[in-house]
Amino acid sequence: MKFGIIGVGLIGSIISRKLVKNGHDVKIADARGIEHLEGKELVGTPVRVEDVIKNIEILIISLPTKAIPSIRNIINQVEEKVIIVDTSNYYPFRDDKIAEIENGMVESVWVSNQLGRPVIKAFNNLLAYTLENKGSSEDSSGRIAMAVAGDDPEQKQVVMDIVHELGFDVVDSGSLSDSWRQQPGTPAYCTELTRDELTKALKKANKEKAPLLRDKVIENFAQEKDVEFSHKDVVNLNREIYNS
Repeated sequence: MKFGIIGVGLIGSIISRKLVKNGHDVKIADARGIEHLEGKELVGTPVRVEDVIKNIEILIISLPTKAIPSIRNIINQVEEKVIIVDTSNYYPFRDDKIAEIENGMVESVWVSNQLGRPVIKAFNNLLAYTLENKGSSEDSSGRIAMAVAGDDPEQKQVVMDIVHELGFDVVDSGSLSDSWRQQPGTPAYCTELTRDELTKALKKANKEKAPLLRDKVIENFAQEKDVEFSHKDVVNLNREIYNS
């Protein structure tokens, strides 16, 4: 398949690398300009953001939430048949406070509104290390699962098939309005769960508590700023707090 990726951070770069390894055609761009790609070790074809949307089937947007409105003019030029995937997670300390989200709007609903296009929510509830290193074959015991949400069943299925191909089981987490169940602060978020475990975690999510628990995790990391947390430490802390 032909992919475009906007965003060269950890998640965007890892997705690009895994897609290329599986034989897909991938173009990757930095929303701020092609000069920001200099010196980066990227797998995929580096292009201008204006060109990343041309002749593709899927566009993956992997940007901080606050940067999403900056690409509206680019998204306006994307062909209607192209599937748009949102991988973002909202963190007020990084994204500044976004009033609509603070008042309860689901993160990816806000993203969709900013872009003026439907989106599929995926690749947001796994840590970068998990995404890069913990994919496994379909018959593997304890295979980690990813949540995928969206309103178009056909588009969602295409994305779910890609996730499966990259080494993860998939749980259909419902409509885009349901995607809050995989946002930061919920039991499904970055806790490395199997399909059955993730299904239960999505049902257990509490929308009102999620922002409080999200911030509690950040506070824990901030208080231990001189401590080097391992990947396992991060997963365990997420599990402990998000299930409280």
